[in-house]
Amino acid sequence: MHGAGDPILELLVVLAAAALGAALFERLRVPAIVGFLVAGTVAGPGGLGLIPDSERVRTLAEFGVAFLLFEIGLELPLDELRRSWRRTLLAGLLQVSVTIAAMGVLGVALGLSLEVAIVVGMLVALSSTALVMRILGQLGQVDSPHGRLSLGILLFQDLCIVPFLLAIPILSGEVPRDPGPMALAVGTKLVALVGLYAAARFALPWVLARVAHLRSPDIFSVFAFLVAIGMAVAAEHLGLGLAVGAFIAGLVLSASPYSQQLFAEVAPLRGVLLGVFFTSIGMLLAPREAWEQLTGVAFYVGGVLIFKSLVIVGIVAGILREGLRTGVQTGLALAQTGEFSFVVAAIATDAALLPPDLGQIFVAGSVLTLLATPFVIRGSSKLAALVSSGAPAAPETVADELSNHVVVVGFGLAGRSLSSVLKSLDIPYRAVDGNPRTVERWRGHGEPIIFGDSSRPAILEHLGVKRARLVSIAINDPEATRATIELTRSLAPDVEIVARAPFMDDLDELFRHGASQVVAEEFESTIDLMSKVLRSCGVAQAAISHFAEELRDEGYELLRGPLSLGIDPWLAETLQEVDAEWIEVPGAAPPDRSIGELGVRARTGASILAVRRDDGLTTNPDPDFHIRPGDSLLILVSAEQLPALRALLEGEAA
Repeated sequence: MHGAGDPILELLVVLAAAALGAALFERLRVPAIVGFLVAGTVAGPGGLGLIPDSERVRTLAEFGVAFLLFEIGLELPLDELRRSWRRTLLAGLLQVSVTIAAMGVLGVALGLSLEVAIVVGMLVALSSTALVMRILGQLGQVDSPHGRLSLGILLFQDLCIVPFLLAIPILSGEVPRDPGPMALAVGTKLVALVGLYAAARFALPWVLARVAHLRSPDIFSVFAFLVAIGMAVAAEHLGLGLAVGAFIAGLVLSASPYSQQLFAEVAPLRGVLLGVFFTSIGMLLAPREAWEQLTGVAFYVGGVLIFKSLVIVGIVAGILREGLRTGVQTGLALAQTGEFSFVVAAIATDAALLPPDLGQIFVAGSVLTLLATPFVIRGSSKLAALVSSGAPAAPETVADELSNHVVVVGFGLAGRSLSSVLKSLDIPYRAVDGNPRTVERWRGHGEPIIFGDSSRPAILEHLGVKRARLVSIAINDPEATRATIELTRSLAPDVEIVARAPFMDDLDELFRHGASQVVAEEFESTIDLMSKVLRSCGVAQAAISHFAEELRDEGYELLRGPLSLGIDPWLAETLQEVDAEWIEVPGAAPPDRSIGELGVRARTGASILAVRRDDGLTTNPDPDFHIRPGDSLLILVSAEQLPALRALLEGEAA
């Protein structure tokens, strides 16, 4: 039996509270994260007391935020950040520095010690990467000007967790403030950080490559979680914290060719992780104690929402000169307390730098800022327009997103050949393949290809399947093909899907799963064989092409019937149709014969429509026009007339 304080029971309560809270608030059209926080507050020790104030719940929350930050690290567009690193560095540095300095001065003026005031400044300076990126992503604003600025500042804030953790032992007096001990403490943490980074930078990609080469999705899934948890635990033992290790691992691996597949493995748990983390944060709130500290809570919320927003508006609009509208939207997006703030607060509390009453003010105020964030971000566009010009805000759009492209699933011979044709026609495309060697090779040649499992939603979403004009699926795994078609159809109901089926039995099933067109290899090889035989028997190429197209349009049904029935008469008639066809005059043919001398129409019934010689084209040639070996003739001819025409051109009937 599981009794009170049992970790399994506590986890069950957390998940149940998260599910009920999210379901209720989603019905009210309120973001689920608000439901998580409220449900946690109601179910926690300060509410109904369904769960004790257990350290195991706090640990669960730490692992939840570790996974979230690993996922966020994998998602960060480092190429974009590298292009704008100066602006990002300046904005982030100014925002963090000004916030800490201002809160430090204000805290001392209110009677706090300088050390405690600095810690409060650290807590206020950090924003919620998980919450902000999720909401901006839902609104399609990640690639907007304020979205990119927010992302850059958030990244700088997250990296500040390292110096913050280095500073706490010094501020608490645990490390003497003499140059020697301070240098030793800082040096030890920096060595640990460099070692952790080196392991993530050099060891993990090599190990990931070996795991990917095993071609086992199960092993890759297990290893993805091992990386996230392993780096988090390693960082914890090095004194850097669980979240720091997971974030660094995700950040470093985001540049590897396996980042999208790693993200696809972790992403399905995103809702669970968000629910566990924010519900457990809500459980930290004690409403009765917060009410007793109402003035302090209100002061904290105002400081974060108003002062922090104004600081960011001043930096973005005044120093970076990005405009008042972008400044207001960026400031409001970052006007909350972040998940790293709770990490810093826990360590500061253990170091006696955050008194219990001030800690409760921080928790209550932080929960309120997190509750307000979805509504603040959604309303920021109208407020920014009102402040900047008074005009209504234009709807946000995603900038520079690839659209109307082709998604190529599978980069074997078929995928590579298709990509080559698309490239020659300047049709944009993105490719994915599950073979790491293939991905490594063709990425080296500049191909837009990623490593991943196409049956995972995150992979298809990264490829922009919702904005694609067509999805081509040419992989050898029938089960993966079916899963990819079904998932593609659920994500993009209107996109055209062309899939390859190795055998006849797979054809109908792929259509049932949502394929628009299916290329059956077994049938196509049969059609190819028939075409070559018919061509050798003198049937016109145009008639053969028409015959093959009719077979495909009928879903190969005419090839699936009993042999005794033969083919329908109407289909056989297509092979006798008169059609235009290019025929080359044999090189051994007699030279300089005019059309009149040959008597093409009189002797064969065919008509010459045009003659192509070198780069010139003569249409409707008269009877005096001379035919030469090597000429190409466009002739209106039937299958019955073709053998006689070929014999005439070769001189046999002359």
